[in-house]
Amino acid sequence: MKAQLPILLFDLDGTLVDTAPDLVATLNTILAKHDRAPMTLESVKKLIGDGARALLERGFEATGAQATDLDALMADFIDIYVAASTVHSRPYDGAVDALEGFATAGYRMAVCTNKPQAPSETILHELDLMRFFDAVVGGDRFPVRKPDAQHLLGALELMDATNHPAIMVGDSYNDVASARNAGMPVIVVSYGYTTVPPVDLGGDILVDFFAEIPDAVNRLRS
Repeated sequence: MKAQLPILLFDLDGTLVDTAPDLVATLNTILAKHDRAPMTLESVKKLIGDGARALLERGFEATGAQATDLDALMADFIDIYVAASTVHSRPYDGAVDALEGFATAGYRMAVCTNKPQAPSETILHELDLMRFFDAVVGGDRFPVRKPDAQHLLGALELMDATNHPAIMVGDSYNDVASARNAGMPVIVVSYGYTTVPPVDLGGDILVDFFAEIPDAVNRLRS
């Protein structure tokens, strides 16, 4: 009997799509409104991974005093970002070909990201990636988010795939921890956004390019 294909769960920022340039532009727009100095692309990459609210908090802390009225800042950030979230953001090299290969082979896939739901869906639609995914779970879709296991398990529930084998693919501690908490293997990509060296994140397999993910999935299935 042929082995059941696992569900593939992908992080968004730093895994599927290089979103940092548009995140930097939005953050710097907000910072400028509050007379803060702009941040560089490389410095902001280290702040990505815990959602927009955390990015704002860290951006304000890095450029002066802590932010006040984060709810208002968040609303402003989302309005600006949704309108300009794919000006420079692009899928990583090899991502579309790999996703097409997975879809052709019969894999079901979902996106699990701590980015809010609205900009996540906007990015996937505008970059023509939504067609590959049966579910998209943003950081505000459930009461919990990564590294909580329920963020991933909830995606499986949305796909009517509870207790189905699954593999997580991501670039950060939150991705690895959520997969471990959910009892599933995890593939780590080395090209993403993390303050921890990718080799030290504790993934089952480390890849340097998106095109290597299909082989990694096959290795985990064998």
